[in-house]
Amino acid sequence: MAPRLVFVHGIGGPRDPAAELAHWSAALAAGMRAAGHSALAASLEAAPGAHAAFVPYADLFGRPQAQGGDDTLDEAGLLAALVTELVDEAAELASADDDPEALGILAHARAEAAPTGQQQGAPDLARRALNAVTTLLSLRPWDGAGEWLTPKLMVRQLGQVARYLARAEADADGATLDERIRARLAAALGDGPAVVVAHSLGTVVALETLHEQGADVPLFVTLGSPIAMRTVVLPRLRPQPPAVPDGTARWLNFWDRDDVIAVRPRLEHALAPGTSGVRPVSARVDSDGLWVHTATKYLAQAAVAGPVAEALAGATPGRG
Repeated sequence: MAPRLVFVHGIGGPRDPAAELAHWSAALAAGMRAAGHSALAASLEAAPGAHAAFVPYADLFGRPQAQGGDDTLDEAGLLAALVTELVDEAAELASADDDPEALGILAHARAEAAPTGQQQGAPDLARRALNAVTTLLSLRPWDGAGEWLTPKLMVRQLGQVARYLARAEADADGATLDERIRARLAAALGDGPAVVVAHSLGTVVALETLHEQGADVPLFVTLGSPIAMRTVVLPRLRPQPPAVPDGTARWLNFWDRDDVIAVRPRLEHALAPGTSGVRPVSARVDSDGLWVHTATKYLAQAAVAGPVAEALAGATPGRG
């Protein structure tokens, strides 16, 4: 049985699944052509629904949050910690690049994000995150983040990571927000083999779903992943300790040096192997433009699309 291709998006607003499927498939087809897989590229682009599924879940973030002081505080604290870690990693890069001007701006952003030592309420933590993000957006490559037109929008979308990891916002049936999101992907995986290509927050969603489902995944591809963020994400992944799902035969992780979300890109240092010994294999790609944390920029890379084409065709390259 040929594997099905399953796309999992990251943070952002609600998506039109059909339009996104066509858009992601076209980008992947371009990468496949560059990798020498023209026939499969043409077939994918002509009839994406015959080969692939796009899993939307951003609409779930738009529904009213469950109201509760503790949950709101937890999410605000996670958001503040997330922004702080992004600032710290940006400062590490600026230090390596010997950029004193950037280091000064980032030191200011760090002070804006950091708690004052007093009891922090959710509004204060959210305000601090917003102030720090406003400062971040004055720096490259953050200033090229055209999809985030305002600091408030950026904070709202980064907050999706915090809301997912807070494991709260239960619905009338008791299913929390993160459970409802994973259920969308589980339904798309079905019973057959699947090549899973996930981006940004979607890599966290996919990792946890694959553990729960024990799905047959000949290839798992992660793009611009925050999985290894040591303060916010890694210690909150389920199950613990973080490891490769047992049904995953190969895991390729791609990152761009200018991707501000993939701040700790080498996942093989963060996750234990699965029971069959599979580890993530991380590789750097370089995209053009000011803002590279975009799924389609990754998908158009031959290094990304080539292994996906081989997996869809049933090829068995050396295991990662």
